[in-house]
Amino acid sequence: MEKIQQYDVSESYHYGRKARAYKINRIKEKICEKLILLFTMLSATMIIFIFTFILQKSWNVFMVNGIGFLTQSGFDQQIITAFNSLASERYWEFGLRNLVVGTLTTTLGALCIAVPMGVGTAIVISEMLKGWQKTFMISVVRLLAAIPSVIFGFIGLMLVVPYIRDTFITVDMQIDYLEYFQLSGRSMLAGILVLAFMIIPIIVALSVDAINAVPRKYREAALSLGLSNWRTLIKVVLPTAKSGIIAGIILGTGRGIGEAIALSMVSGSIGVLPNPTHGGVFFLTPVLPLASAIVNKSEAISVPSIESALFGCGVVLLITTTLLSVSARTVEKIVRRRQGLV
Repeated sequence: MEKIQQYDVSESYHYGRKARAYKINRIKEKICEKLILLFTMLSATMIIFIFTFILQKSWNVFMVNGIGFLTQSGFDQQIITAFNSLASERYWEFGLRNLVVGTLTTTLGALCIAVPMGVGTAIVISEMLKGWQKTFMISVVRLLAAIPSVIFGFIGLMLVVPYIRDTFITVDMQIDYLEYFQLSGRSMLAGILVLAFMIIPIIVALSVDAINAVPRKYREAALSLGLSNWRTLIKVVLPTAKSGIIAGIILGTGRGIGEAIALSMVSGSIGVLPNPTHGGVFFLTPVLPLASAIVNKSEAISVPSIESALFGCGVVLLITTTLLSVSARTVEKIVRRRQGLV
């Protein structure tokens, strides 16, 4: 009888401990859920606040210029005019056309270099390197992606700009184009090269993850059907990893469009509209991307109209990068759904 009582006591004690542990775990889970919800709400509030603040600051310039804010040119001279205008007669006419074109040409040019190099490097790392070599290269790529943009800009200013000036620019060219702009090596080409090497690590890192995520059984099935390693890569691996690769390219594009410091150091920082009729000089034209304009013209932000114009540049950049981020996720979901992976 005593043994039965001892057994009942020990069993009830055991169940009591389990019940207390369960309650404690439930409390911990609820606390974690509340904290996650709190941080999510804080993040959403900050995003809404940033959008609202920038829109409020740029509202006047959009109301005065309308669509002309994106289609008109002459931003550099307009900044000077607005800065020298009287407080009673503020100058509110601004146009970002040259800046938008400079941003697009620089980013697209960088993508033409970064996409093949980035995807090719990702293929080499994922499919050809093994063991410590693969681990080492992945670590190097992630390290390059984390380097501050000012370092890339400084390297470009010290190496790329002098090389372009000494290799492609002659005295006769400088004299011929002096009425349009000064050829100094700080140009669209320098911006393209520097920006390409900033985008490549992003594309490589995301492409490597996408290729490594392809199930091994896909490769084995293709090889068992007699396909070579190369055809397996082209016909099976890359199509399956396409969603991740495209997402990496789109996110790299967002990085390029939003880059400010590095491009302000090497691209010339003059809002000239590149002219294809100039031939090869088209790539030697100094440009002023949108993000760089905010940095370079911020010294005149004390003037209300200039402040509104620079915040207008921020609105264009914010909307563009947001659309690119959403597009990256959307494209990834669509491709994965078509492949039957979702």
